[in-house]
Amino acid sequence: MSQAGSIDYEMIFQHAPVGMCVSQDRVIRSCNQALAAMFGYSPDKLRNQSFSVLYPTMDEFLRTGDRIVPIMNAKGRYSDERIMRRANGELFWCHVTGRALDPAQPLGAGVWTFEDVSEKRPVSAELTPREREIAALLVEGKTSKIIARETDLSPRTVEMHRASLMRKFSASTSSELVHKLVGAR
Repeated sequence: MSQAGSIDYEMIFQHAPVGMCVSQDRVIRSCNQALAAMFGYSPDKLRNQSFSVLYPTMDEFLRTGDRIVPIMNAKGRYSDERIMRRANGELFWCHVTGRALDPAQPLGAGVWTFEDVSEKRPVSAELTPREREIAALLVEGKTSKIIARETDLSPRTVEMHRASLMRKFSASTSSELVHKLVGAR
């Protein structure tokens, strides 16, 4: 609080215990130190950068954007857990939540939070970009049929990716795979 008793929102934003940013058209306009540190950048290096710098690949950035729009149109906000990329190339699981300031423009101006969940969910296998996408949707509890619809893949293709994930994580059942993806012991 300042001497006049007003709230210093910039100070709150900068010292929030979770990574936060304000975006416009999927470009980071401002971010706090927690977000910059999580991804291994300085806040100045992230300012006016596309969110694509935080994704493992450009394809994952584009597909995530396509998936976000209908959900934000329906709910007014978006939340998921996905694999992101730090400045040094390290991949990690991140919980992401966002809300558009104008519900009519889901990817326009928005506020986003990022939480590093890698301690409870390590990235322990070499995954393709599509396997990372399927893994994130499996963790949300989605079925192959729903994943196929959301990703514009055939259910058979989703099943092939799920089988590959099961091999990579040495899981004999789908529920065991999800447990291993979420880092359950």
